[in-house]
Amino acid sequence: MGRKVTVAVCTLNQWALDFEGNLHRILESIQEAKEAGATFRSGPELEICGYSCEDHFLESDTLLHCWEVLLEILISPLCKDMLIDVGMPVMHRNATYNCRVIFLNRKILLIRPKMLLCEDGNYRETRWFSPWRKTRQIEDFYLPRMIQAYTGQPVVPFGDGVIATKDTCIGFEICEELWNPQSSHIPLGLDGVELISNGSGSYMELRKAYITVDLVKSATMKGGGCYMFSNLRGCDGQRVYFNGCSCIAVNGAILNRGQQFSLQDVEVTVATIDLEDIRTYRNAIRSRSHLSGDSPSYPRIAADFALSLEKDVAVPTYIPIEWKYHTPQQEIELGPACWLWDYLRRSGQGGFFLPLSGGVDSSSTACIVFSMCNLVVNAVNAGDCQVLADVRKILCDGVYTPRDPRELCNRLFVTCYMGSENSSAETKARAASLAEQIGSYHINISIDVAVTAVLGIFTSVTGLVPKFGSRGGSARESLALQNIQARLRMVLAYLFAQLMLWVRNRSGGLLVLGSANVDEALRGYMTKYDCSSADINPIGGISKTDLRSFLSYAKTRFELPILGDILSAPPTAELEPLSDGKLIQTDEQDMGMTYAELSEFGRLRKQNFCGPYSMFCKLIHTWSSFCTPEQVAEKVKHFFRCYAINRHKMTVLTPSYHAESYSPDDNRFDHRPFLYNAKWTWQFRAIDEQLILILV
Repeated sequence: MGRKVTVAVCTLNQWALDFEGNLHRILESIQEAKEAGATFRSGPELEICGYSCEDHFLESDTLLHCWEVLLEILISPLCKDMLIDVGMPVMHRNATYNCRVIFLNRKILLIRPKMLLCEDGNYRETRWFSPWRKTRQIEDFYLPRMIQAYTGQPVVPFGDGVIATKDTCIGFEICEELWNPQSSHIPLGLDGVELISNGSGSYMELRKAYITVDLVKSATMKGGGCYMFSNLRGCDGQRVYFNGCSCIAVNGAILNRGQQFSLQDVEVTVATIDLEDIRTYRNAIRSRSHLSGDSPSYPRIAADFALSLEKDVAVPTYIPIEWKYHTPQQEIELGPACWLWDYLRRSGQGGFFLPLSGGVDSSSTACIVFSMCNLVVNAVNAGDCQVLADVRKILCDGVYTPRDPRELCNRLFVTCYMGSENSSAETKARAASLAEQIGSYHINISIDVAVTAVLGIFTSVTGLVPKFGSRGGSARESLALQNIQARLRMVLAYLFAQLMLWVRNRSGGLLVLGSANVDEALRGYMTKYDCSSADINPIGGISKTDLRSFLSYAKTRFELPILGDILSAPPTAELEPLSDGKLIQTDEQDMGMTYAELSEFGRLRKQNFCGPYSMFCKLIHTWSSFCTPEQVAEKVKHFFRCYAINRHKMTVLTPSYHAESYSPDDNRFDHRPFLYNAKWTWQFRAIDEQLILILV
């Protein structure tokens, strides 16, 4: 009698609405799972269409193309004799549900809708989906005719059911249902369900990975069983980076896991488990067994199929492993770098352009690009054909093979020091040294001529000459003079980004990278439409404190000694005149608060939902060792004044990699991704096929 089962969870780097690419990656994962001996394959949430379709979920086109892709999977010979679980949206009785579709040998066994939707952080699921409210109930779902033609099934079960094979029972959770206080895995386990599959779309935040792992382990520690967690990974068209970390747990222990950060589009993680281990574990927990006796039953859909082999005594099972977590510095090194790579290869652009000031923020962005180049070279050396093909496509060089990250950085990355009469020689030298050490193509320009020309236009119209505060001008004159420098840097950044590949005899253009951190966005310490404005920003969701810690780590990790000098220099915008060649302007002095204080304000505002009064009440105790109540009151008032005055800047904030849970990024009205596959291959082919039918 068979008792050992090999199961597979899949980590996929899907792309919203890229039906062609998503189909290819799903089929590749099925093939890899089968080659590894798995008889049950589970994938991540909404893998057919991509998680970040957002308001496209309201379009009938999206639902139609999902069924078309599902049909391609159903009829693929790769799926023969394997139980398969995929994620897609399904409309049932004129309401759309986030579903798992479970099928076997061209027959759909069950469509299981998500019952608990996620509404916090970056999630807005009830905007597009309805939760299934009929606990332990299934009803008839009428399949589209295109599916009926191949499966021969007019109707299939839809609802909160489980699959009963010849040797075990399989239940389902979808993402948020693992996090919720009333998770399904407990009643499923009490009803004898031994395998629980969770297709998830969990995104990365700094210091968050352990939460998912703890939840997966605890899901089977109290009640026993096998938990299969499949997660998306990568940038599928939004600010978030999906976290990967797909894993398989049995009886509270992790048996196998996937990577958190990787350039792999498809990663399959398998484990062989002994079903008797689950049964004996559960039976030994007497209180659990007593509860099981009167636990309500789930509707069971019978599958004439066994996951295990008849003779499997000699098959080894997996033993528990220890989960090793990345440090926050490593998460900054790897997460934004993978996000940048996904964006670059899918945007059709030829590389990146960065205004490099020689300060902590722009240097952090530069180091993240260099980390990306290291990841690309390592992936190519490991034989990743997809990464190599992407590199050659980006560089328009069909024979190029990257071997050195600095050489690749020179071809992909242009850095530019945009100096003015207010810039110091020290920052210029630091920028040049960092560019040399990472290998970027570096240029130096002066913006003084442009500043003089713009101010000349103002003077010719008004007859007035604005002055800096240190030279007798008013505060608004000084601010205007600082802002025009910052905005001209943005204009020049886009000019050079569009033409530098032309200068270097290459086709295409460059993506402009921003380098404003999350604390500056929270405080509004940036000029609207200045050089913090860009195409994308890999550090826009990271605090200044974490960036400094990252640079300290990167100094050794990447052998970049200049980062020591960058860290020791005071943060400054260098927009006011120097005094005897020395800086008189620093960021913290300008802001009226330290970066450490800003981080504290941000967490209390967003994570603790504190208004001014509540924040004051908390901080008079937290800061009592170095601030009087009067000082705390003034600091809180100053923060909220600045926050309110500058909040409008968040509506034009550069799309930034999401990392900190206290990000002040605005909540947009039109929820659609900003990174598309502009070829629309599946969709346009559907149009062409209809044209043929019409014209015949």
